[in-house]
Amino acid sequence: MDDRLKAADLARSAGISVQQLRTYVDTGLLPPADRTPAGYRVFTRAHADALTVARELAAGHGWATARTVMAAVHAGDPETALAALDAGHARLDRERGELAAAREALGTVLAGRAPSPAVPRRALRIGEAARAVGVKPPVLRLWEARGLLRPDREPSTGYRLYNRSELRVAQVVALLRKGHHPLAAIEAVLRGLRANGSTDRVLDELDARAEDLHRRSLRRLAASAALHGYLCRLGHH
Repeated sequence: MDDRLKAADLARSAGISVQQLRTYVDTGLLPPADRTPAGYRVFTRAHADALTVARELAAGHGWATARTVMAAVHAGDPETALAALDAGHARLDRERGELAAAREALGTVLAGRAPSPAVPRRALRIGEAARAVGVKPPVLRLWEARGLLRPDREPSTGYRLYNRSELRVAQVVALLRKGHHPLAAIEAVLRGLRANGSTDRVLDELDARAEDLHRRSLRRLAASAALHGYLCRLGHH
C-alpha cells in the first residue's frame, strides 16, 4: 500500500507551510525525502511520524533542542540525541533544587529563627546599618554588589543610606545567611518580597513555579517516551 502523503496535506496537518516542511527536511528535523523523476520530494508516513515526535520534543524541550535531537537521530547519532535530552532534564533538576532552596529560605524568614533588631525611623549610614543588622560594613557592600540590597545615596556626600524598608531587607539577608542559605535562594526570596510585599504572595509565587515545573517535567517525560518509540521504530534499541 502506497503511504505517500501530499506535501500540502502534511504541512496543513502540522499547521506549517510547505516551505517550512522542506526546511525541516533540509535541517534534519525530518528524515531525508526521496524525489520523483520530476524532482519533487516524496513524503510518507515516516515523515508524519517524525513530525509528531519533533512536535512532542519541542513541547517538552523547545525547538532548538528538538532540532538538535532529531538531526542527530537522522544522522545515525542517537548518543548525541540522548545527551541533548539528558541536558534538558539536568536543567530541570537544577531548577527543582533552586526552588527547594528558596522554599527553605522563605521558611526561615517565616519562622523568624533569629531575633530582628529594632528598625529606626530615620535612614542610617552604612556603619550604623551594619551595627543594627549585626554584620560588618563590607558585608553590606558585598550584598549590595550581589544585588541583594539597594541603599539610597545621600545627595551631598554620596554616602549610602538605609531606610527602614532596606534595613529590614538587610535583616532578612542576615537571617538567611546565618542559616547558610545560598545566595541564589536568597535572591529568589527577595525578588518576591520586593515585588509582592508579603511572604504569603512569595509563597504563592513559589507554588506557581512548582506547578509549572511539574507540567514541564511531564511534557519532557512525554517527549522522551515519543523519542524512545521513534528510536525503536528506526531500529535503535
